[in-house]
Amino acid sequence: MLDHLIKGATVVDGTGEPAYTADVGIRDGRIAIVGMTTEEARTTEDAHGLVLAPGFVDPHTHYDAQLFWDPYATPSLNHGVTTVAGGNCGFTLAPLNPARPEDADYTRRMMSKVEGMSLVALEEGAPWSWHSFGEYLDALEGRIAVNAGFMVGHCALRRYVMGADAVGGQPTPGQLADMLALFHEAMDAGAWGLSTTQSSTHSDGDGKPVASRHAKPAELLALAKAVGEHEGTQIEAIVAGCLDQFSDDEIDLFVEMSAAAGRPLNWNVLTIDAAVPERVPRQLEASERARKAGARIVALTMPILTPMNMSLGTFCALNLIPGWGEVLGLPVPERIARLRDPDVRAEMLRRAGSKEAGVFRRLANFGRYVIGDTYSAANEGLTGRVVNDIAAERGREPFACLVEICAADELRTVLWPMPTDNDPGSWALRAETWQHQDVMLGGSDAGAHLDRMCGAPYTTRFIGDCLRGRKLATLEQAVKMLTDDPARLFGLRERGRIVEGFHADLVLFDPERIDAGKATLVHDLPGDSPRLDSRAIGITAVWVNGVEAIRGDVVTGAVPGKVLRSGRDTRTVSTK
Repeated sequence: MLDHLIKGATVVDGTGEPAYTADVGIRDGRIAIVGMTTEEARTTEDAHGLVLAPGFVDPHTHYDAQLFWDPYATPSLNHGVTTVAGGNCGFTLAPLNPARPEDADYTRRMMSKVEGMSLVALEEGAPWSWHSFGEYLDALEGRIAVNAGFMVGHCALRRYVMGADAVGGQPTPGQLADMLALFHEAMDAGAWGLSTTQSSTHSDGDGKPVASRHAKPAELLALAKAVGEHEGTQIEAIVAGCLDQFSDDEIDLFVEMSAAAGRPLNWNVLTIDAAVPERVPRQLEASERARKAGARIVALTMPILTPMNMSLGTFCALNLIPGWGEVLGLPVPERIARLRDPDVRAEMLRRAGSKEAGVFRRLANFGRYVIGDTYSAANEGLTGRVVNDIAAERGREPFACLVEICAADELRTVLWPMPTDNDPGSWALRAETWQHQDVMLGGSDAGAHLDRMCGAPYTTRFIGDCLRGRKLATLEQAVKMLTDDPARLFGLRERGRIVEGFHADLVLFDPERIDAGKATLVHDLPGDSPRLDSRAIGITAVWVNGVEAIRGDVVTGAVPGKVLRSGRDTRTVSTK
């Protein structure tokens, strides 16, 4: 007898092949039947007119902490994501050195700064009961609703071995050996491989460059070589050029790391903008060079525009514009005074538009900002309005006008920059770039930057756009890009397709309605901390390992997810 039978669904199986109508039966967590059947089932549902697809795989998340207070990984699970990759960008909650209890506090403050996680939620929502990476994985086992695999963060490895010297220091030969032993231990326990960052935007809770930014190529290559000694492992890496365009040295480093490991290296995120036509070919040159060297470099890119709000009052992407951090890091009264100084504003605008600002130049058109939440009588009625229009009414230059609006709210005003790359040329370039063999959809950052952005719904929004919007890909292509492609990159065993014998990770949706609702601010984190959430539209149900986890955008309370461990749950994806 089947556990559950989904009758008459339009099956889009993840392979890219044309959709077909079939019954799909689930038994013991697996897909038991694909095709018409008369076998009895404990429960049955009619899925005529609905699409059944494999569960989506999100290759770049930061759910490392959230899964402890939210085992459902919301809103990703609501939007059909059944498998998440965590531990990215060099940042993980483990390992922690038992001889230094203060390292847990350092890690929490670092995660709060670099990934925009609520410090209160980190302190109150996770047990912090582990030391080894294996103990961290064990702490999640049996209590999550999604499947989750985790890289080991380079910063944690350095901190464990080197202590405070991890920031600014170089390991002795003995310390490097200890780091490698610790890394091997983590991969033996099921870590997916190494994540590291050399990005100039990543600073710790003390404002200093995070630990992995101090690593020299020899250290990175030693760790990469260790990755290749374990089955089913990967590398994920970030450098400064990921945000705009790689330097030759950065490309060489990526190629050498992937070649040393004999494993794919993925990076985040390829920004596609027709106004900067040279960016895509330059970024994909890394992949071309890699293939010639027996390596593989995969670029992640988002298939939707994910708005990120800004503020002059709290840390955000504006702080990362060269020269802006010095002003925006001042106490609020002094910050307001400096922002009101015309000479200061002029210099800030000059720096924001300079070549050194890189991708952050996109944030410099302040007339195209939309005013979000406001907090003063002076700003009543401005929510939803464009700064250019307000500035014209007031006879002010747009940035000066924006500063005055924010000053009236003591800099608490929420600002939404309108995207600069929402033009037909940019969308055509995206559709072309998605066809490249080393480009993969992803980069949601789900679980991070919680009150600034909500990238988790990219799956439903993209499919809705493919069905009823721009139609830049067929439904079959879109589903493959969200399921089988990332599953194959990570070497996931028996996931990513609707095939008899595969794990029953499934999402059933209405093709006429599937979409994502507008991001709204909710206060549901530990300590009543805020985050942006988005309702899933048109999702009928989501199954993880054959168990219903979502029905009608509501979690069922079941926790059928698995901690996916390298080797056991992943196979090696060689670059050869």
